[in-house]
Amino acid sequence: MNYLAHAYLSFNDPQLLVGNLISDFVKGKKQFDYPEGIRHGITLHRAIDQFTDAHEGTRRAKVFFRQAYGLYAGALTDVVYDHFLANDRKEFPEDGEGLHLAAFAERCYEQLAGYTTHFPERFQRMFPYMRSQNWLYHYRFRQGIFNSFEGVSRRALYMPGPEQACALFELHYGELEACYRDFFPAVKDFALSYLRQLPGNSNSIKFVP
Repeated sequence: MNYLAHAYLSFNDPQLLVGNLISDFVKGKKQFDYPEGIRHGITLHRAIDQFTDAHEGTRRAKVFFRQAYGLYAGALTDVVYDHFLANDRKEFPEDGEGLHLAAFAERCYEQLAGYTTHFPERFQRMFPYMRSQNWLYHYRFRQGIFNSFEGVSRRALYMPGPEQACALFELHYGELEACYRDFFPAVKDFALSYLRQLPGNSNSIKFVP
C-alpha cells in the first residue's frame, strides 16, 4: 500500500490521517462506527484509490509489472509511487535542519499514536512495526521499496515472489518516475478538491503537507 502518499494527502489533519491509513482495514458499514473526521479520511482514501487506478500515468506504470504479476501490478505501482514521492524535492525539500521527509514521518507517527483506540485490529498490530522501522521515511531508499515488495508478496495469496518486481523496478526506474511525475500533481489537486466538498469542510482549506 502507498502509505506515504495517503499520509501526505491527509493535509496535516490527524483524523483524516487515521482514516486514510486504516481505510483498507475497514470493511462495509464499519466505517460508520468512526467519528466524522476519520470517516472523511476513509472515504478520501477510497476516492484517491479510484482516481489513481483510472489515471493514465498509473495505467502506463502498471504495464511494466503486468506480465509478471498480473492484477498485482497495481499494488506494486502504489509502492513505487511512494518511493518517488519520498524523493520528490518539490514535495519534501531539503533544508538546513535535515530532510523534511524525516520530520513529516515523525509527525505522522505522533498523530496516529493519539488514536490507537480507533485502529482496526490488523492496523493495531502493524503500527508498531511501521513506526519502529520508520516505513514512511525508508520509502526513499531502494531497499525500503524492496522490503515493501516483499511485504506485498507475503500478504498476497497468489503473487509470485518479489525478486522480479525488484528487477523490473530497477530496469524501468526512469520510465516509472515519469509516470509518477505525470500522476502526482493531479492526485494532489484531486484530493484537495474532494476534501473541500465533504460536509463541514471549507472551500478555503489549503494544502498543508
